[in-house]
Order: sequence, then C-alpha cells, then structure tokens
Amino acid sequence: MRTTTTLFFLVSLLCSSLSAATLTDAQKTQLETLLPGVTLSDSTLEKLEDVFYTRDMPVRSRLKAISQMVGLDQMPAGSTLKRTICIWDIGGRNGPVFNAAMEQRALAVEYGINLDMVPYTNETVMVEEFKAGRCDAALMSGLRARQFNLYSGSVDAIGAVPDDQHMQTLLQVLSHPKQAGHMVQGDYVVMGIYPAGAAHIFVNDRSISSLAKAAGHRVAVLDYDQTQAEMVAAIGATPVTTDIVSAPNKFNNGQIDILPAPLVAYEILELYKGMSPDGGIVDYPLTQLSMQLIGRLDKFPNEVAQLIREASFEAYPMVMSRIEQETKRVPDRWMINIPEKDKQEYEVMMQDARDALRGQGYYSGDMLTLQRKIRCKFNPARSECSITQ
Repeated sequence: MRTTTTLFFLVSLLCSSLSAATLTDAQKTQLETLLPGVTLSDSTLEKLEDVFYTRDMPVRSRLKAISQMVGLDQMPAGSTLKRTICIWDIGGRNGPVFNAAMEQRALAVEYGINLDMVPYTNETVMVEEFKAGRCDAALMSGLRARQFNLYSGSVDAIGAVPDDQHMQTLLQVLSHPKQAGHMVQGDYVVMGIYPAGAAHIFVNDRSISSLAKAAGHRVAVLDYDQTQAEMVAAIGATPVTTDIVSAPNKFNNGQIDILPAPLVAYEILELYKGMSPDGGIVDYPLTQLSMQLIGRLDKFPNEVAQLIREASFEAYPMVMSRIEQETKRVPDRWMINIPEKDKQEYEVMMQDARDALRGQGYYSGDMLTLQRKIRCKFNPARSECSITQ
C-alpha cells in the first residue's frame, strides 16, 4: 500500500541539509532506515528545494511531489513524526481556537506527522513552556510573538493595518517564499500568521469617546509590555497593569474604565457586563490583531515552515468566517460613532507612536514600511504616501 505516513519526518530531515546539498552520516543512517536503497543525489536535493519554494502548485500537490521524488510513496506505513503544539485559548480545550487547531490536525496526520495539541488558558505560562522546550511550536498572540520574531511581531503595530482587506493583503505577502528570510530569528521560525479581528476600545461610559476624554480614567495595559503603560500615561490616563486573562474581569467588575480588546471577545468574555448600562465600543479599530504559530527551528526547518505558512494563508477565508460570526454577536446599540476629526486625531497619534517605537527598536522598520506600502496601495491620497521611508 502506498503511503505518506513518514513524509514530514523525511521533509524535516532533508530541509536541514538543503543549503549545503549534503547529508551528514547520522542523517544518511536515518534515511537508510526509512528508505532502504534510496539514494539522494545533489541534483535531487536541488529539485526538492525548488519544489518547496515554487508557487506553481498548492501545498498538497507539492507534498505529493516531494513524496514521489524521494520514493516515499512506495514505502509501507512506518514511523510518524511526533510534535507537541501548544495552543493558547482562553476557553481551553473547549475554546474556538483550540477546536479550529484540532480540525487542522487531520491534515498533518494525513502527511505523517502526529501532533499532540495541548491547550493553555494562560498565555504567559504557555510561552514559558515553549521557551523551556516543552512545546515544539506554540500558537500565541502577535503581541507575544514579537519576542520571537520582531518582523512578524510588528504585524499588530498600532494603527498600521486599518481593516481586514489590508490584513488579507499583508498576510498574502508574508506567505510568499520571498519573505522566507524574514521568518527566522535566532532559534525560532514563524510557521503561520492568522487574523484575529480588529481591536477596539471598550468603555464603561459612552462619554469616553476620544483621546482627550480618556484623561483621568483607568486603562488596562498588559503586564509584560511597559510601552503600553507609557503610551497611556502620555495621554493623561492611568495605566492599570494586568494580564489578558484577568483584564476582562477587571473591566466587568469596574476596576478599569477602558479596555482595548477584539470584538470577538464581546460574548466569549461577557464584556457587555462591564459596559452596562452606559458604556459602549468606540467604532474605530486601533489595529488588526493576529495569532501566530511560532516553532523551534530545530524541529521545523524554514523550508517546512514555508509550506505551513502558505497553508495557513489558504485557511484565511475560513478563519475570517469564524471571526465574522463572532463579531455579528455585538449589538449595534453598543457602537459609539465618533466624528471624522476624532478619527484623524487617532490616526496622527498612532502614526507618531509607530515612528517613536520604531526608533526604540520596538517595531520592525521593514514591517512598518511594508504596511505603509499596502495602505498607500489602497489609498494613494494619504499624506504619508508622498513621504519616502
């Protein structure tokens, strides 16, 4: 029976040798165990690399081609490659993110990789587990991913991605093989970037509808990001240090007045409790958030990660459909319309913040430049489009 049950094991093994076009003795021994009698010449290795980075066929077709090139499709069922993937989902094992990840697990099994999916409700704990090597890859917020890859971690830069159309274009660009060099930083590799919806400002008083009116009010800021606290203090508001898990409860209990959060959190985290009876949601997105799958480079070589990145983008419509289902649960009565001049004020403030944070090395200059090019593609009349950066 033809099978591809050991394909990902072989792919991982081969990828580590593609740049040198040679196999170590240990790797040859592993290959001989998997594929008795198979010889991989330098020319075959070069062809494999071409297949990894081609855009002429979808991911599934490329995996099949790789299997045929090395003769793996002629082999009987063998060992499967095992990897532990840690998933951050506030809802834990029953949460929407974890359930979506489990659906994708079937594809991995089809190609010979056995994924042990482990849910975490606390993102801080999960990230520490990942750093300690107890996870081979971890799905986390883009804000957390910044410590593993500054380039991809700047996708969530404040105000840099105005809407989901901009986000789709950005993620399409980032999934292209030409971007592969940006996806490795140190011992880590970006394996996928997914949309997580727009972040808005939730308030417990509808009168807090502008930056000026935020002065004197308590604003939630993440405990691991001092920059957020500095930005909040700069507008005269009071930063309240918290984490993603406890922030919604503090908002719902009245301990904070302002909570930046994605619309998808409205029902899952019961944020209507914190807004009742006189609050609302400022109808202006601060940014488009992301979830990012970060892997250990020794477990997922960049060539393998490239295939996963492209497959991740292929899932964009499905992910957006789920996000839209959740955002539709937000009643229109909560939305606070703001004047055009206030939107312009937000835009200027966010542009100044991005520039300052780029200078501090907090954001990747290359990512901010790419995002500006995309904004200018959609709206060439923007003032920033006449400035070369």
